[in-house]
Amino acid sequence: MLNNPAARKLVTGIIDPPAKFLLRIGITPDVVTVIGTLGAIVGAVGFLARGEFIMGVVIIMIFAAADLLDGTMARMQGTSGPWGNFLDATLDRVADGAIFGSIAFYAASENNYSLLAASLIALVAGQVTSYAKARAEAVGAECNVGLVERAERLMLVLLAILLAGFGVPYVLEIVMWALAVLGIVTVIQRFVHVRGQLRSQGPANG
Repeated sequence: MLNNPAARKLVTGIIDPPAKFLLRIGITPDVVTVIGTLGAIVGAVGFLARGEFIMGVVIIMIFAAADLLDGTMARMQGTSGPWGNFLDATLDRVADGAIFGSIAFYAASENNYSLLAASLIALVAGQVTSYAKARAEAVGAECNVGLVERAERLMLVLLAILLAGFGVPYVLEIVMWALAVLGIVTVIQRFVHVRGQLRSQGPANG
């Protein structure tokens, strides 16, 4: 969506004013990143885990804005770089773990073992998807392939949780199983993709 110039202009118009304000009062991009993660954890552990889905999603979505704010602030400040990317990517894994782990906890408390299994598989597959990309880049390969990356996982699971909060039956379990299966497929795609690149570089990588 953000490849569209009109969409980029709209998002910039929304994000830039609060980004400038936070910088003006002395808030750093790193602080915003940490606060965003803590907010997601509160929304997940404090609400999703107890089955309070609507409030949990609202809180998570509010703090998800930090993902846009911190990057904008870093660019404005001229401090974009490896540390910010490392911090952001690492704390994204923490937030994802809190969300999927909270759904798994809720499923266990409700004796819904199908949802529990799907949540755990989706959680592990999502973490491995991100780790595979990091390791690929560490060995000189590119790994931007796969059916579901973090943005898609997060949007789908939050939408499913919200619909479940409004009483739509089976939607959360169906989406979670879909994410579990697609997550496994994505991991396999990344293995194959990186293996192909490294093999083409010569027998030293084989």
